[in-house]
Amino acid sequence: MIQAARRLLRQPSARRFALLLLLLAILGVALLVIGPPEADELPRLADRLGGLAPVAAILGGALLLVALVPRTLVTLATGAVFGPLEGAGYALGAALLAAALGFAVGRALGRQFVAERVRGRLARLDGWFARQSVFGVMTVRLLPISGYGLVSYGYGTTGARVLPFLTGSLLASAPTAFGYAALGAAATSPGTINWYAAAPASLGLIASAVLIHRWWRAERQRRPHVAPPP
Repeated sequence: MIQAARRLLRQPSARRFALLLLLLAILGVALLVIGPPEADELPRLADRLGGLAPVAAILGGALLLVALVPRTLVTLATGAVFGPLEGAGYALGAALLAAALGFAVGRALGRQFVAERVRGRLARLDGWFARQSVFGVMTVRLLPISGYGLVSYGYGTTGARVLPFLTGSLLASAPTAFGYAALGAAATSPGTINWYAAAPASLGLIASAVLIHRWWRAERQRRPHVAPPP
């Protein structure tokens, strides 16, 4: 088994994929040990940065997302610091940049390894990702299946196209960005919460139902039609 692993790691694609797994493991451990930044430090940091605070919010938020920090925490923080509308805008900018970074890393380190080894149902699943429209990406993004950064890395290892992935990621992030930014703003300014706060849960449930229905319909169409006995 050890010799087989050594032979596998001699392949460049396997070494890159192992590097991707190591990166994710390091980020996961770092998140557990260090934890996300303290929320009460963010307003003071924004005051010190002045006019650069929006740029720092987008870049810093994107880095936190690719470091596997939950997008909920990042969006709540931007809403608390900048208010519901500006905070949602900066959170969307961070989400788009993080999606691009995670996808690029996944594609560079993991795509060739995955493409060389997918067979059977995994190959059909990879083909499904390659054919995905913007709506398909939105549906997967809205499902509570994994963290935002991890999904971005995973998409990069599939045959998914860049433009539908980024567009779908941005559109899927918009409702929850406004919802959680409104909640974050309400935490620092009580009385400002609005109906956007109810959007995340409802959209997640709707997306789950839509994806299950699409998968079920696709499976029925793929099965060969069996004629009834005479």
